[in-house]
Amino acid sequence: MQWSPGDYDKKMSTALLTDQGPDVFESVNGPTIDMIKANQVVELTDLLGDAKSDFTPSLIDRMTYQGKLYAVPQLTDMQLLVYRKSLLSAAGVQPPETVDDLLAAARKLTTDKVKGLFVGNDGGVGVLGGPALWSAGLDYLTEDNQFGFDDPAAIESLRKLRELFTSKTLLLGAPTDWSDPSAFTQGLTAMQFTGLWTLPAIQKAFPDDFGVLPWPKLNATTGKPSVPVGAYGSCVNARSKNVDAAKKFVKWLWVDQLDFAQSYGFHIPARTSLAAKADKLKSGPAADAVRFVNENGHAQTPILWSPRSSTAYSDALNRIIRSGADPATELKTVKTVVEAELKRIAG
Repeated sequence: MQWSPGDYDKKMSTALLTDQGPDVFESVNGPTIDMIKANQVVELTDLLGDAKSDFTPSLIDRMTYQGKLYAVPQLTDMQLLVYRKSLLSAAGVQPPETVDDLLAAARKLTTDKVKGLFVGNDGGVGVLGGPALWSAGLDYLTEDNQFGFDDPAAIESLRKLRELFTSKTLLLGAPTDWSDPSAFTQGLTAMQFTGLWTLPAIQKAFPDDFGVLPWPKLNATTGKPSVPVGAYGSCVNARSKNVDAAKKFVKWLWVDQLDFAQSYGFHIPARTSLAAKADKLKSGPAADAVRFVNENGHAQTPILWSPRSSTAYSDALNRIIRSGADPATELKTVKTVVEAELKRIAG
C-alpha cells in the first residue's frame, strides 16, 4: 500500500503509462473516459455479482461505459452548505432557498470580523461549476449526451456567481480551502460550502449551532436545490502483472465499507444495506445531508465529460467569476470544446 500526497491524479496518470504502476488504484468517480478508451483499466462487471443491486445506482451508472463496469464505488461523498444557526438568527436571516436569498444572506452576515460565505479561496471556481448548472435546472450533458447548458438560465446563474464574488461578502485567502472546515470552525465565515466528511469537526466545534443545506435553486421558478455526489472508485490497472489477484483484492476490500465510512470523517457507504446501518448518519445534520443526496443529488460529472471538457469549463468559470468575462461568450467557447470532445469519444 502506498500513500501518495500531493497531486495524486497527476502521479496516478503518469504511473499508468509505465510497467511500474500500481495493481489497484482509486480514481475520482471511477476512471476517465480516456482511460477506458485507452484500455488502461480492467473491466470489473463480473466482480459485484448479486451485490450489484445493493450499490447506489447513480454511482454504478457513473462508472459504467457501454454496459461495462470499470470501477467499484468505495463510498459516497457529497458537498453541501453549512451555516451557523446563531449567526443567522442574530442577523434575522432565514436559511436561503434561492441564490438571491444566499446573496442577501451573505451581505447581512458579513461584519468586520466575519465574512458571510466561503466557497473556496478561488471564489467558487473549483466547486460551484456543477451547482451553478443544476440550480438553473440544467446539467453538463443532456440525456442523449449533447452539450447541456446552452441556455439563458446558465448565463444568469454564472452571472450570480460573479455578483457573489464582487459583493465583498466572500471569504478569500483563508488558511485552508473549502474541503477543510477550519474557516468555519474558527469563526471566519458564517456559511461555508464544504463536504460531508467535515461534519465531525464541525459537530465538535458547534454541537447544536449548525445546520446544513443544499446549494439553493436559482430563483422561485427556475431549477432545484442540489448537492454534488461523487465517489472514489477502485480500479484495476490493465498493465498489472497480477490482474486476477488485483480483482480479488478489490472485491474483498470493498464488500464491507462501514468502518471506513464512519471512522475517517463522515461518508455514506456505497452499498445501501450498509448505509442503513450507519448509526452516525441517522440523526441531526448528517441525516439531513443523507436526505439531500437522495432528493437533490447529482453525479459530479457524467462519464463522457472528458478532462479536456472539464478544463475548458473551469477556465471559463475562472474568467467569468474572477475577471468578469461575459458568460455568453465564454459558454460558446466551452460548447465548441465539449462538442469536439463528444465527437472524438464517439469515434
